[in-house]
Amino acid sequence: MENTAKHLPFIANDNEKIEGKGGTSHEFTNPSLMEKELRESEQKFRRVFEDSMDGLILWNDKYRIVDINCSAMRVFGLSKDRLVGRSLLDLFSSLEEKKQEIISHIQQVTQIGKKCSSMIIEMMDGKVKHFDYSTKRGIVDGLNLTVIIDVTEKAEMQEQLRKSDRLNIIGELAAGIAHEIRNPMTALKGFIQLLESSIKAEHSMYYDVITSELARIDSIINEFLILAKPQEIRFQEKDICQIMRETVDLLSAQAVLYNVQFDTYYEAKLPLLYCEPNQLKKVFINLIKNAIEVMPSGGKINIAINSLEEQYIQISIKDEGFGIPKDKIKKLGEPFYTTKEKGTGLGLMVSYRIIEEHKGSIQVDSEEGIGTRFQITLPFSHIAKS
Repeated sequence: MENTAKHLPFIANDNEKIEGKGGTSHEFTNPSLMEKELRESEQKFRRVFEDSMDGLILWNDKYRIVDINCSAMRVFGLSKDRLVGRSLLDLFSSLEEKKQEIISHIQQVTQIGKKCSSMIIEMMDGKVKHFDYSTKRGIVDGLNLTVIIDVTEKAEMQEQLRKSDRLNIIGELAAGIAHEIRNPMTALKGFIQLLESSIKAEHSMYYDVITSELARIDSIINEFLILAKPQEIRFQEKDICQIMRETVDLLSAQAVLYNVQFDTYYEAKLPLLYCEPNQLKKVFINLIKNAIEVMPSGGKINIAINSLEEQYIQISIKDEGFGIPKDKIKKLGEPFYTTKEKGTGLGLMVSYRIIEEHKGSIQVDSEEGIGTRFQITLPFSHIAKS
């Protein structure tokens, strides 16, 4: 049994003594019974090791993986045959930053015997995973244990709570600001309209600037009000392609001014979408206007609508603008975050909220110098229908 005990480090030597039923110890004289109990003990600990919900990695003082359980294999997406015998550092050879984190973690474990850390990894499918991991050095001679816990769901929940708290604060602030600004705004708009007939030709440009800026302020106030209080949502079955056509027609004049062309594709015979059409139109207006404005020298906007897995519909809006850096994409939709010089960030924030209310999602793909694509995925029907 020497090899068995070495293979599973959880089994400690018993010095050939066993505790009796009466609480006293006596010399064990039956080698076959001892071997049987050791084998059963090994099987028990092996099952605990293999079936643990947390990832478990055993590695030696040369950083070589000695054993690994199924949960840890899922983290790395590799089989045991491909992991056992490899260096821990080899697992992060393509992620130099993460490799340095692991080296620092191991060095601290060497100094203090145990260490807890956390790591964020972008998986091959593009999903971001959050892990907590802890290491205990020398659980037996020459072997160390690292425990990996997937805390992605917890991290996402905390992020949602953070955004929710921020939205509540923004909502309260928005209600106050909108109320204070709307009253003087109403007076300004009224007097400007009264002055229109007396404006001289040489001052007409000033009048146009004033009215356009007042309209912009009014638009911002309306977006504040959407954030400040829940809107009544009346879902109904509508043709999503028709909603998009109306949006494109509405923005075609602005597109001409920017020398922008629309390239559209609408899949035929799509089922009706259960939605709030005016809110979806607002989302499309925000995204298409953004696409137009990021191409001041002109370009093409590709708009496509097609079914996805029969239960979902996908709307794609792609521009040929400057693109968005990867580190900024994840901030899109946050209050007052914008990549535009005169933007407020409220348009995208409202758009994200509307899509969430429709049980859908927005994915952003962008490449600097190439352009940005917004992909909206919506279910044809959702819980709101029932």
